[in-house]
Amino acid sequence: MKIRTILVFLFIIGIGYFIFLFQKYSNRPMPTELHPIVEEKKEELVKQAEEIGINVIITDGFRSVEEQDAIYQQGRETDGNIVTYAKGGESYHNYGLAIDFALLTNDDNVIWDLEYDGNQNGESDWNEVVEIAKELGFSWGGDFTRFKDYPHLQMDFGLSITELKWGKRPEDVID
Repeated sequence: MKIRTILVFLFIIGIGYFIFLFQKYSNRPMPTELHPIVEEKKEELVKQAEEIGINVIITDGFRSVEEQDAIYQQGRETDGNIVTYAKGGESYHNYGLAIDFALLTNDDNVIWDLEYDGNQNGESDWNEVVEIAKELGFSWGGDFTRFKDYPHLQMDFGLSITELKWGKRPEDVID
C-alpha cells in the first residue's frame, strides 16, 4: 500500500513537471530562418570545402511546416521518390537546425554522387565535405540508422524533435 502511494505521488510530480516544462516553452513561435550558429557553420563549410577544391552548394536550409508537409507528400500523394519520413514539425529543417548539400562540378552540374572526386585527390569529395561538416559540429544523415539521408547535415544542440515541438530552443541549452 505504501509503495503504491509513493508511485502515485511520483507520477503526479512527473506530470506536474511535464506540464511546467510544456507551459514554459509552448508559447514560443516557430523559427523562420536558420539558427545563427547553423548559418555561420554552413558558410564555414562552403569556405573550407572551396579551399580544398570542392564546390558545395546548399540545396536546402530552413523549411516551413507547410514546405515540409509538401516534401513529405512526395512519393506518397504526389509524383517522385520518397525523400523524407518527417512530416511538418518533425524535421530539424523546420527549426532552422538543418541544411542539405550537393556538389557542383566544374561544368556547373549539381550532383549527389558519393563517389565523385572532382578535386582529384583520390578521396570522395562527398566524404571530404562530410568530414569538414562533422568537424564543424554537424551530424550527418548518412550516419542515421533508419533512413540514410546523405545530403542532410544538422545541429540539434542536444534537443529532440519532441522538445523542439514543445517550444524549447537551442538558446535554452547553450551557455
